Parts: sequence; structure tokens; C-alpha cells
Amino acid sequence: MSDQNQESEPSADHSPSPPNQVKPFRLASLRRDPKGWLIALFGVGAPLAFIIAAGGSGIGLWARQAGLAAVPWIILMAVAALLLAIAFIVLNRRQGRKTRWPLIGLGMAAALGFLAYLAPYGSAMLSLPAIHDITTDLADPPQFTGLRLRDDNWDKIPGADDNDMAGMNPRQRWATLHQDAYPDIRSVRIDQPVAVVIEKAKRLGEDRGWDIVSVDPAAGNLEATDTYSLFRFKDDIVIRARAAENGAASIIDVRSVSRAGVHDLGINAKRVRDFLSDLSGTTTTASQ
Repeated sequence: MSDQNQESEPSADHSPSPPNQVKPFRLASLRRDPKGWLIALFGVGAPLAFIIAAGGSGIGLWARQAGLAAVPWIILMAVAALLLAIAFIVLNRRQGRKTRWPLIGLGMAAALGFLAYLAPYGSAMLSLPAIHDITTDLADPPQFTGLRLRDDNWDKIPGADDNDMAGMNPRQRWATLHQDAYPDIRSVRIDQPVAVVIEKAKRLGEDRGWDIVSVDPAAGNLEATDTYSLFRFKDDIVIRARAAENGAASIIDVRSVSRAGVHDLGINAKRVRDFLSDLSGTTTTASQ
């Protein structure tokens, strides 16, 4: 009886596996996932390609226009990664197969993150006018003396075929578009003398990493260049301070101009806003 009882007892070595037991992840399974590799290649490759295109342009390995020309194709690569991932997931569900997530998830996450990074720039391109010269004083913009305003500054200003701007010259169209898009960018008054304001502007510019080209506190003038992004874009800035209230206060105007390109994607306007906010702490809009 004891032998029979022993034979009837199930062996611990042959006990059935518990239902829904999660199988351990195996690296070998990745090798059998060509669809996942394709999505990961596109999804991760897009931001890497962008870094290479922008960084190479920034350090002069190739022309900046070449790097910029690659961006639409890189965006297309990220979009393709998402579309392929969605298509494979839907197809797997319809065929009753499980989706292998490690590579697909990696590709989708990388593509989504990259597109989210570019989304504000795309929104700016669609919602803001294609201008690159931003100032607080449209009637009398601060003039560059140490730096030179680009020769094509008034070329390619939009609106030549717009009935609402018929008969306007490029500068008039620029002023109209500027006022409509950035009505908040205006001259400000600061309750400090001109020389004090320009010295403070110099310190703020240096804190931002600007290359200070010229500064004249007595004349109320400062010019600088800001270099930014992986592409190493350069924008030129001129700050003008004029005395008010017998010298006890100053009227401050700023102008920020992109050296290249037609559309600045709102970068110059943001620079002017942020700088004036830091310069004055609290600003008082100057009378126009």
C-alpha cells in the first residue's frame, strides 16, 4: 500500500505550471522581431538624425541649409515609425497575436518625444507671420552701428498679394504683420538713469551668453549677438535707452533680428519679452 500511495502522488518535478505564469523575458526573442526593429530604427533614428543634422551644421561640417533641408525628412521618419507601429498593433489584434512591445514601445516613445519637442515650432510656423525683425518701436526702430543689418532684411515680407495690404511697401507690411502678431511688444519706461540701465542690460546679456559687440552707457546704446540651438543660429540685438523725466528715468527700446532665414518662429519676440521683463522687473508701458 505504501508503494501504491507513493506512485499515486504526483512528482514535484512534473507538477503542472500555474496558469497565466509570466514567461521570463529573453533577449533572443528580440532577434525574431523584424517589425519591432524597423519601428525602433525609425523612431530612435529620427532624433539621432536631427542631432547629427543640426549639430553638423552648427560646427560647420556642412551648410546650414543642408541641415535644415534634412529636417522634413527626419520628421517623416518619426511619423512613419508611429504609423507602422499602429498598423502592426492593429494587425496583430485582428489576427489574435500578441504584440511584442519592447522594440515597438521604444520606437513609439522616441518618435512621440521627438515630435512633441518639435510641435511648438510647428505651431509657431503656422500661427505667426514669416518675419524675422522684432522691435518695441515700429515707427523708429533702434539702429545698428557696431553690427550691420542684413542686406535682405526687407525682402520676402509676406502680404504683397494680400488685398488688405495692397499698395504697402515691404516695411509697411512688416509693421502691420508685426503689430497684429505682437501687440504686447512695446517700449518700456524704467525709473533709472540711462547709464545705469545700459550697464544692467550688459550684465543681463552676459548672463544669457550674448556676445557683447559694443556698449556705450553714456549714449544709451548696446549691441550684441545671441547664438542658440544646435544649428548655432545667430540673432543680432540692439538696445536703446533714452532719457526721460530730466534724466531720472529711461525709455527702453529693443530690436532683435535674425541674421538668416525668413521665419524666426517667434524666437526674437520671446527674447525681447524675456529680456525686458528681467531688465525692468516690473515694466511700465511707455506712452506712444
